[in-house]
Amino acid sequence: MDMGSTRKRCLRMLKTGATLALVSGWMGSVTPVQAQTLSLTAYKQAVAESLSDDAEMARFYRERGFEPLWTAPGEAAAIRRAALIEALAGASDHGLPRARFAPSALVAQLRAARTDRERGLAEIALSRAYLDFAHALNGGLIDGRKVDSGIKRGPQRLSSRVLLDRLEAEDPRIVLGSLAPQSPEYARLMRARFELQHIIARGGWGDTIREGKLEPGQTGPGVVTLRDRLSRMGYLAPSLSAVYDARMTAAVVRFQSDHGLEADGVAGASTLTAVNIAPEERLKSVLVAMERERWMNLPDGLGQRHVLVNLTDYHARIVDGGKVSYETRSVVGAQDPDRQTPEFSDVMEFMVINPSWYVPRSIIVNEYLPLLRRNPGAVSHLEITNSRGQRVNRGRGFSQFSAASFPYAMRQPPGPQNALGQVKFMFPNKYNIYLHDTPSKHLFARNVRAFSHGCIRLGDPKDFAYALLAPQVDDPQGYFEQRLRTGAESRVNLDQPVPVHLIYRTAFTQARGHVNYRADVYGRDAKLWRALSAAGVALEGVQS
Repeated sequence: MDMGSTRKRCLRMLKTGATLALVSGWMGSVTPVQAQTLSLTAYKQAVAESLSDDAEMARFYRERGFEPLWTAPGEAAAIRRAALIEALAGASDHGLPRARFAPSALVAQLRAARTDRERGLAEIALSRAYLDFAHALNGGLIDGRKVDSGIKRGPQRLSSRVLLDRLEAEDPRIVLGSLAPQSPEYARLMRARFELQHIIARGGWGDTIREGKLEPGQTGPGVVTLRDRLSRMGYLAPSLSAVYDARMTAAVVRFQSDHGLEADGVAGASTLTAVNIAPEERLKSVLVAMERERWMNLPDGLGQRHVLVNLTDYHARIVDGGKVSYETRSVVGAQDPDRQTPEFSDVMEFMVINPSWYVPRSIIVNEYLPLLRRNPGAVSHLEITNSRGQRVNRGRGFSQFSAASFPYAMRQPPGPQNALGQVKFMFPNKYNIYLHDTPSKHLFARNVRAFSHGCIRLGDPKDFAYALLAPQVDDPQGYFEQRLRTGAESRVNLDQPVPVHLIYRTAFTQARGHVNYRADVYGRDAKLWRALSAAGVALEGVQS
């Protein structure tokens, strides 16, 4: 598929210097001296009328006496125009809508501008195009909060005034080149997008596999199809072998590891389902991940030290200086709409050793009250307390209460069977989500770990605590265990609060190796792709 004749034509013109002539040619009949003496009344009026709905841009132009940024005579403005046109022509490289940012209309408007009023309208059209592109590329195109209730992130937005000031003061090519997220993850996702487009243009990964299961030692057409598909994916060197041999087994193990599957070397149903997914579907995941990475392009970054939990990957990681220093398996919210873990960022301030579990109201009235109405002695491991914190006599029964009228709270004291285990990690937030231990360790052996009410359970919470405490105590393990042995609830503040980012990535990269893919456990990426597609983002193949 053609990458777009407009962009190629613009780039060719840039290389030959023709773009500068094109975008400044409309001034050919006006000398610099004449331009200075022209009446600016019509120009200013056009600019002022066009700025009525943008306070920051209006202030920028007002404070510079409406002096043009793009349409002034001279080389500086011409370079800005050329840099913008080149950047807009490459918008689809970032998974942004080609039509929305196509520069052809701007070029046509510039070429047609002859009067002061037309120049004023062209000036504001360029600024609007620049800001629209800059905001989308730097912080995201779509407001995730409007896509799914579990997404609590919106696009990051730099100040329009700052963006315009930078363009005036700095090299416009450097400014435009710095707008996209500068993270290694974004760069690798861009490369993955390009590679997938090439694969699609060449016909994809070949035939799909019809067998239900393939395993080492087998031969036959299904094994050949699996071999060819793994080869095209880059997991296996091309060969003519029709045997599921040791090399193919190793390739299947690598594929399974990259897709969050049990890495046993056997191509069972779940593995073959993942192998058969078309590159077009994987490209959608990559484009969605690029948008999500733009949402995370925070002004101050993610934090030198931060906690990163990818909900689809079922892992929690501590990241120091861009490298993972500790990771553990996690259990996240179940797929029921009212149990899904939301995506948001906050700051971890403290941990609680030997925590109490204060039962959320939703669990009390939906799960425990029906049991108590039938049997007042049910869930006896929980304390029922009134508004003054006093324990309630269960002998009076609870049949008279409804979900709306039940007046009591419920608490599970610290202990080995406490629902929060031995420690919880707090980043206070309005969603009442935190990380914690659990006595239900068997769930961590599963590949899909979406079982909680929304909070995140950790497979190795003690080691996680030791890693968090390491910067502030000489013996983090001894310090933790001493507090644990008391059996008393104990709060431990973090000397340096740690940002926590709960993210949702069905496609993510690693420094070396293949892109990792995960199932869209909550269906959020499917919704986000539909929103991106409706905004004009398209799958594109690259001609080889």
